[in-house]
Parts: sequence; C-alpha cells; structure tokens
Amino acid sequence: MKLINILIFSTLIIGNSFASTEYFNEGLALYKNNEFDKAKFKFEQDIVFNPKSEKSYLYLSKIFNKQKKRDLEKKNLNTVILLNPMNEEAVYNLAKLKLDESDFTGSKKLAKNLISFCNDYCKKSKDLLLEIEKSLKK
Repeated sequence: MKLINILIFSTLIIGNSFASTEYFNEGLALYKNNEFDKAKFKFEQDIVFNPKSEKSYLYLSKIFNKQKKRDLEKKNLNTVILLNPMNEEAVYNLAKLKLDESDFTGSKKLAKNLISFCNDYCKKSKDLLLEIEKSLKK
C-alpha cells in the first residue's frame, strides 16, 4: 500500500513538473511570435504549477512593457528580483522603468547595485548611470 502511494505521489510530481515546463516553453514560443495575450496565459499557467518561476515573471514583465502597462510590468519585475536579487535583466529593466517615471534616486540605486554583481549588463548599467546623471542636471 505504501509503495502504491509513493508511486502515485511521484507520478503527480513528475507530471506537474513536466506540465510546468511545457507551459513555459509554449509561452516562450508564443511570445517570440508576438502573440502576447496567449503567451501571457501560458506564463500564468506556469506560475500556477511553479510559483517561483522567475522566467515566467520576467516574460510577463516584458509583455506588460510592450502593452504599456507599467504598474503590472513593475509588479512582475519586483517579483523576479524578490525571487532572484541578482537577475541582471530584471534589475536593469526596473532601473530603466524608474528612470522613465522620473524616480532618479530609485533608478540610480538599482543601477549601482547592478554594477556590483553584473556579468552581462555591466556596460548597459554604466550607460544607464550616465543617463541618470544627465537627467539630474536638466
């Protein structure tokens, strides 16, 4: 009896993990085809099965960016950073968003933080700091 329960439990876990991966992959394919509403739904499905799906939250933020839904973009970027404070793309995108909102202090803080751990976004982060400084001088 215990063996049967273990097998059923294992099957459910493996099935859910596979479904979660499939939802993300389907969402990514839809995103690349600019089918943002369908992609959004798939990324949300992925999050149901995997609430810590950093990539799904990141892609949701990208969709909301394209749809000019800044509050939802910011919410999803903050979630990515909460899950992984060293996600360079999320930190950079949030710093850019704060700069667009004229939150120079918040943007500068994020950009400086990004420089402390960046690998791929070092140049972009330094350029962003220069852009912030120029904006402050206006």
